Amino acid sequence: MKLITFTSKGIYCPQGKFYIDPWRPVDMAVITHGHGDHARWGMKKYLCHHYTKPILHQRIGTDIECQSVEYGEEININGVKLSMHPAGHIIGSAQIRLEYKGYVSVISGDYKVQDDGLSTPFELVRCNEFVTESTFGLPIYNWLEIGDLNRKLQSWVLRNQENGRTSVFIGYSLGKAQRIMKAVEGLGKIYTHYSIGKLNEAFETVGISLPEYEIADFRENVKQLQNEIVIVPPALLDSNIIKKVPNAATAICSGWMQVRGARRWRSADAGFAMSDHADWNGLLQAVKATEAEIVHVTHGQTEVFSKYLNEIGIKSDVVETLFGEDEEEAEKEIIENTEP
Repeated sequence: MKLITFTSKGIYCPQGKFYIDPWRPVDMAVITHGHGDHARWGMKKYLCHHYTKPILHQRIGTDIECQSVEYGEEININGVKLSMHPAGHIIGSAQIRLEYKGYVSVISGDYKVQDDGLSTPFELVRCNEFVTESTFGLPIYNWLEIGDLNRKLQSWVLRNQENGRTSVFIGYSLGKAQRIMKAVEGLGKIYTHYSIGKLNEAFETVGISLPEYEIADFRENVKQLQNEIVIVPPALLDSNIIKKVPNAATAICSGWMQVRGARRWRSADAGFAMSDHADWNGLLQAVKATEAEIVHVTHGQTEVFSKYLNEIGIKSDVVETLFGEDEEEAEKEIIENTEP
């Protein structure tokens, strides 16, 4: 049975007549999470988790037609049973479970199996067919425990403060920035770029508390940032905004920092391998636990990961999608559209 197909518009469920994270305009879009490469403008109707709805309103517009559901809540769309289950990626991220005549397909979107303390932890969903990402699908990617990573960020901030430097963290506005805020809470005043502040409001709207912060004024009051903590999105790396920050020490928070030399390539003072995606072991853990008969591998190290799955006896193929390709470009657009 084919419960999902891969089309030029995105992942399609022909029985239900809807798409999952389509990259071209369609009538009905089921959205796994609020990042710009998975949630795009132009759909007639959106379906997402309750926590993702305010994010879509922030990023796409308040005038969109958007229905939201709770994790585990089952709805019927043209005979297809659909439910959403925690993906652990960012706030509101969901794996989409589809069931039709006893056959189950799960589209995971982006996910991680680590519990970051902000996102609803990843939930295993057994299925016949599983669609997995492979952003960090190489054995070199092996994340630290969350507590150990947070202590590294804290030590870096304290060292900067001793040396009279301002700690400037580079991280995506949605997901990464909020994790950084939680990690360094209590070490000083936290200032964020305006675009991050707008998305913080989406967290607060659904009752998720964040550390106290202020929106940084990079135009006139940059002196108040001295020795404090500043968080900006990747689109501003090497920008004039960061250059205005007094005595700035910059740190990129990204899974790519696991690779030796990545920090030098991006001209930063420090790099922390903080990722909202599963590492190699996390991907394998999730895929094996689904007990899926077929695994479709999308965006990332697709060829390597799919080949390895086949070698260990898990039937797998590679599917081309537009996921993971333009999140930084989406951030640039968001920044342009949210400046006061």
